[in-house]
Order: sequence, then C-alpha cells, then structure tokens
Amino acid sequence: MLLRRRFSGTGPAPDCENEGGMQIRKNPVDAVGIDFGTTNSSVALASTGGQVELLTFPFNGAKTPSFRSVLYLEQFTSSGGLKRVHSLTGPAAIHRYLEADEKGRLIQSLKSHLASRSLTGTEIFGRRYRVEDLIARMLKDLRLSAEEQFGRPIRYATVGRPVRFVGADSPEDDEFAVGRLREAFTLAGFEQVEFEFEPVAAAYAYQAAIDRDELILIGDFGGGTSDFSLLRVGPGVLGRGRTPEDFLGNSGVGLAGDAFDARIVRKLVSPALGSNSEARSLNKLLPAVPAWIYANLERWHYLSFLRTNNVREILKSARLRALEPAKIEALIAVIEEDLGYQLHHAVQRVKFELTRSPTAEFQFRDGSIDLSIPVTRAEFETWIEDQLRSIERCIDQLFESSGIDPRAIDRVFLTGGSSFVPAVRRIFATRFGEERISSGNEFTSVAHGLALHARETLKRV
Repeated sequence: MLLRRRFSGTGPAPDCENEGGMQIRKNPVDAVGIDFGTTNSSVALASTGGQVELLTFPFNGAKTPSFRSVLYLEQFTSSGGLKRVHSLTGPAAIHRYLEADEKGRLIQSLKSHLASRSLTGTEIFGRRYRVEDLIARMLKDLRLSAEEQFGRPIRYATVGRPVRFVGADSPEDDEFAVGRLREAFTLAGFEQVEFEFEPVAAAYAYQAAIDRDELILIGDFGGGTSDFSLLRVGPGVLGRGRTPEDFLGNSGVGLAGDAFDARIVRKLVSPALGSNSEARSLNKLLPAVPAWIYANLERWHYLSFLRTNNVREILKSARLRALEPAKIEALIAVIEEDLGYQLHHAVQRVKFELTRSPTAEFQFRDGSIDLSIPVTRAEFETWIEDQLRSIERCIDQLFESSGIDPRAIDRVFLTGGSSFVPAVRRIFATRFGEERISSGNEFTSVAHGLALHARETLKRV
C-alpha cells in the first residue's frame, strides 16, 4: 500500500522578494522534485508545460546534475582564539577534503542511518550533532542552490523515499525513517513536503516518453537500496486521472551499489593489503591484522577513523611479524595517506569496466601505492551472489503479493547505476526478456519523475 503525503499552498504571497541581494520570483508552490540519495542527490523543476530543468553543480571546472550526498566539517581557530567549525557539502566538500593537508571529518551515507533508532547522532570536534541536523545541512545547500538557479524561493517539494529504508525491519521502522527525513527538510527551510516512492517517481520519468498505456515494473537501484514497483502508466492514465488501483505493489531491499563496492574491496583489494596474511606469534600462525581494520576499508569514509595511534601500533607490530610485510606496508600507506576516496573511485571504475567487458584490470596508483590486479566478471558475480539472490527474492515476492502474472508486464524500466551490472540486468532478462527492458538516466530519473509528479499534483489542487 502506498504511503502518500499531499501538500498544498498556504495562501497568496507577493510577486517577488529580495533574498541575499538576489531578486527572486515569489511562488508559494513550485513543482520541485528532490531525490536525496545515499550516495548522490539531484533536484529538478517542472514547468507548467511539463519541461524539466535539472539543478547543476560546479565540479572540476564543469557542471554536473549529481550532488554527492556528503558533508565535510573542519575545525579552525578564529582571530579571537575561538574554535569554530566550518562545513561544506556536495562536490565542494569532496574537493576540500582531497585538498586539505590535515583532514577534517567527512560524512556520507547518512540516509542509510535514518531507520536506526539507536544511532541518533555523532560527536564532531566536541559537539554532538543529530543525524537530522547533519542531513539538514546538506538539504539547505540543495535548497539554496535551487533558489539561485531557478530564481525563486523553494519551500515546497516532492521528495523521494525508498520502499524499504536500509536497516528497516518493519513498516514502523520505515515510518520512523520518514519522520526523521521530514524533520531534516523542515530544519533546512522547507515548509511542506510530499513523499513518493523512488521507483514510482522513476515511472513518471518513463511515462513522459510513451504514447500508450502500459503495465510496467520499475527497478530503482540506488547506493543503499533496491526498490521495485508495479503500476499502470501512460497518456490514458493521465487523462482520466491516476487512481490507487493504478499502483499494484511495491517492494524493496536494503542493498545496492554500496554493497557491490564493498564486496570488491573485500574480495579483491583487501587481500592485496594483507587481509589473508598471517603473522608468527610464538609457535603459532595467526592473522596478521585484525579483521575489523579491513571492514573499515569497505566504506571509504571510515578510513579516516583508522588514523589513530592505536591502529598505528597494531600495524607496526603486524608488519614486523607478518609473513608478507609488503602487503601490510601497503595497508599502512593507504591509511596514513588517507586514500579511501581514491581507492573507492578505483573500485567503482573497475565495476563499471566489468559492465562492458568480461575482464578488467583493477588499477590503483596514488601516493606510494601501486596496485594492478586482473579481475573477471565471473569472479565479481560470485562475490555478489548473496545480494543477487536477495534482489531476486524481492522481485518474486512482489509478483506473488500483487497477484500479477509476469507475462502481463509490458515494460521493465531500470534506473540507477547498478542497473547496468550484467548480473542484475540478467535477473530481469531471464524473467521478462531483453526486448522488454528499458533504462533511464542512472542519477537523475527519480528527481525528473518527482518534479513531473509534483506538477501533476498541482494541477489537481
């Protein structure tokens, strides 16, 4: 059953207002869609004619519609001797983090913690921050950037949400996560939001390009979740008005691109850094390095947490006792030179190469590290077998619960970066046939659809 959040205007307003010296058109309700993702976020605005404009962000001298969902905080001493904290978000946060000699705190994947009742926040530079406050900091920059580019105040939005949040074990957990996300939007200056399932939003983007009604399966593969929806779309549906009967079912599982990346690190990268190495202790051979250190490699933003005196002593001792000291030396270099971002960029690059070729070369050359490791698509697919089976079960359960015959599906629309992984695509090709599969922009389809959905909603208000 779909969880709907409707919004409406709050009354008339002046034609324009001046904000920060910038003249902005005053419009109490705009068709704005925001896809706040685990890894990447995007924002779109739909005009009355249905045209969609994507918000863009400067990065490396160019413009990108993808906003990395990261927050970077660093501490500095003001001229008065007070300790202050400066924060950056998105592409600017990545740039500052990579340029800084003394690293601050880089935080990402905050969306994946929303369903956790035990993780309420974290301490940074001696101050406690709630998860909602940290997310709000990113959302505020998204709002301000949208206001600058679109030339109007942004106070209302249609916001994407996964069918099943990472770590959610019940519908109550999902509602708890939605409540926290709603609070973050409020803290960021939004007056009202409507939530829509991300795969349903992707369906709106797909619907804009078809000329007949269809029964479709949407698969949306994000950084933290894989979500699926069955629904009827098309010009006839729009013409008569969408009804609850057009939404036939939803399902989701809390894994996607990040889980695939973690498997590559665990199976390919960590062994090259000594995860399988042994060290001599008295008359025994034991693991050279504790497993928890390698677990931190699987999420690149955790790597900074390993730059402690305790870890340094552990690795120094391990290097002296290890049977393969060169691998431990390489691990030390990765940690000391804080190469987590660069390492995971190389991981994503080889994952992408394996979508196009049955073989690839993992290459990571940065600082004093030089790794070159051949890998095959077949190997990668064995590493992610558990995740693939979870996705298959999720799809099968969707059809069982909805009572829909898979043969009745007219089209399968896949979006999100992991939808291009051949093993993932094969799940759908086996069930529905390759000829029924279409793909959308991996980073912006959801935001595009959310904006179109917002425009459709406004027509009914």
